Amino acid sequence: MGVHVIKTPIDGLLVVEPKLFKDARGYFMESYHRQAFADAGIDVEFVQDNQAQSVRGTLRGLHFQKKHPQAKLVRVLFGRAFDVAVDLRASSQTFGRWHGVTLDAESHRQFFVPKGCAHGYLALTETVVLAYKCSDFYHPEDEGGLIWNDPDVGILWPLEGIGEPRLSEKDRRMPALKNLGYEFP
Repeated sequence: MGVHVIKTPIDGLLVVEPKLFKDARGYFMESYHRQAFADAGIDVEFVQDNQAQSVRGTLRGLHFQKKHPQAKLVRVLFGRAFDVAVDLRASSQTFGRWHGVTLDAESHRQFFVPKGCAHGYLALTETVVLAYKCSDFYHPEDEGGLIWNDPDVGILWPLEGIGEPRLSEKDRRMPALKNLGYEFP
């Protein structure tokens, strides 16, 4: 069936548009097809699926794992979210740069986040249900994070009409990039 992949300015960070088949009854799509994704350059073995529900204004992130880095394939099942990745790969020409994309249940777009990037999202609708595949298992002792509003990274979160985002206590205490003390090879 195939997928359409759009490259971003950050190497390996991709927007994925699955083929959608619509008729009077609704639609059908393959949200993931191992061979089609591998043919499109996303040759990753996913081992864990996660799902999260958030209320409008919730900002989750920016998260990563240090010794067990995860590639992620992210999509929104209900609502709309602004999804962001920050390149933390020391050898990358785009180290410290970010890219964001709006994901929603209508477009079915997905965001492929490669290993070595911090990931987070902002819920833009009253309810957002986000699902993502991971290439490694979650290891709570291995968590790392980057503060959402680091001025050196400069993410332009769409906060108009939202105001101050809802954050977990853990996400409020994340370090800035210059104080991170960690980068991927």
